[in-house]
Amino acid sequence: MTELTCFAPAKLNLFLHVVGRRDDGYHLLETVFRFLDFGDTLRLRRRDDGRIVRVTALDTVSERQDLCVRAARLLQQHSGARMGVDIALDKRLPMGGGLGGGSSDAASVLLGLNRLWELNWSRQRLAALALQLGADVPVFIFGQSSFAQGVGEILQPVELPAAWYLVLIPPVQVSTAKIFAHQQLTRNSKAIRITDFSAAGKLSPELTSADNFDAGELYSQTRNDLQSVVCADYPPVADHLAWLRCHAPARMTGSGACVFAQFADQAAAQQVFAAMPVGMRGFVARGLDRHPHYNNAA
Repeated sequence: MTELTCFAPAKLNLFLHVVGRRDDGYHLLETVFRFLDFGDTLRLRRRDDGRIVRVTALDTVSERQDLCVRAARLLQQHSGARMGVDIALDKRLPMGGGLGGGSSDAASVLLGLNRLWELNWSRQRLAALALQLGADVPVFIFGQSSFAQGVGEILQPVELPAAWYLVLIPPVQVSTAKIFAHQQLTRNSKAIRITDFSAAGKLSPELTSADNFDAGELYSQTRNDLQSVVCADYPPVADHLAWLRCHAPARMTGSGACVFAQFADQAAAQQVFAAMPVGMRGFVARGLDRHPHYNNAA
């Protein structure tokens, strides 16, 4: 195999609680990650000269900062692989949107090259390497809907009900570093007890039921601790959230800027999507239980 096309799915944080802070300044989080069937596409072509070549460039991201390039070089360095790769990226996910686009791209490069370079690394080994690229990268290697703790790297699989999502894209890029440094950020939310999850890994009935999902109940008992700070500093996020809340329970994902609402079926999500005001951007996507390239790691 010399070429591989990899999908890099978006993620949502169904909730995001900040429960503390480590001595090194990193925040301790609790969240549930879910993947979507909407995202970026990467085309990887194996090279025999060992070079890592970025075929498509992003206007605001230098090659040195590019997570795809960094992921390839990091894997090459730690695996001792003598092969290289051409990386072409079809970018659909907004930067600074809280959908994990850069992290997902990096993870898909690791998963794709694990197969293209015939490394046969385990998922655990890839995830440990992925953490060096960012706290959100390991979940895309883990590859399942997950309850996350720590800085986002302690992952436990969870079962989630089938659902569709309407995601709105406000016309701003939110600085994650700025939001986490904000003086008004809540940093002491009560931690969710591990007993809130069953042995089977399902979210407890208090949060959601796979048989009879109640989005309103989920939203009433959880939140995104970053949301109020982002809405205060980025008014378009607040405006988009207010509009979406007129139609369904809604909240922000990650550190923003994107906001989302959950629906039981595609038709309900598409109905609200069709009612969006002129100039508002967004998309409808189905929730995924597993990463499309879950089998690219041992």
